[in-house]
Amino acid sequence: MSRPGAPYAITPHLLLRAYSIGLFPMAESAEDDQLFWVDPEKRAIFPLDTFIVSRSLAKTVRSDRFEVVVDRDFDAVIDACAQPAPDREKTWINEEIRRLYRDLFEMGFAHTVECRRDGELVGGLYGVALRGAFFGESMFHRERDASKVALTHLVARLRAGGFQLLDTQFMTNHLASLGAIEISREAYHRALEEALVIHADFHVWEKEARISGRQALDALED
Repeated sequence: MSRPGAPYAITPHLLLRAYSIGLFPMAESAEDDQLFWVDPEKRAIFPLDTFIVSRSLAKTVRSDRFEVVVDRDFDAVIDACAQPAPDREKTWINEEIRRLYRDLFEMGFAHTVECRRDGELVGGLYGVALRGAFFGESMFHRERDASKVALTHLVARLRAGGFQLLDTQFMTNHLASLGAIEISREAYHRALEEALVIHADFHVWEKEARISGRQALDALED
């Protein structure tokens, strides 16, 4: 973990460069206006070919209980991710994070996966796509299993689009139950280098299309 010395402006292009060498930014709290760079000794990733979908989760995904879309409302997703939750009383998403990732969204690098019911946003996630790597930043749910469904759709999309690496930063029991593993900093940097020479496509499925649960599960089996 490293912290900047004198304050300086972080630009979207600098942020992309940081991702390309294994760094990501965090803030101490939502009220703190400074960011620091993080490069953990242990990094959590999802091997895209071993993502675990339990029978109950597969049933929920297949039922299309939620309408799953991408990149429809970035601001609503990051706002929801910044809200306190039972397992997360505080957030690192400050105004600088919001500004930078909104800029990356406008540039086509940041993306959302959104779960909606009757048009209302009830779960989702956001992250950054850079060549063959996707860097998951945060996810949330307001209804049971909504974030798991969003993650399942994300992994399916990444597999279909030719991605090689899904970085989820820090390990949790929840992520481990879905197949996340922890690797060393050195192993992560090697995997990142390999992913960055690949041309992948987050919009392998049309941006405005609603992807069915069956389509997502089929992509996970390919």
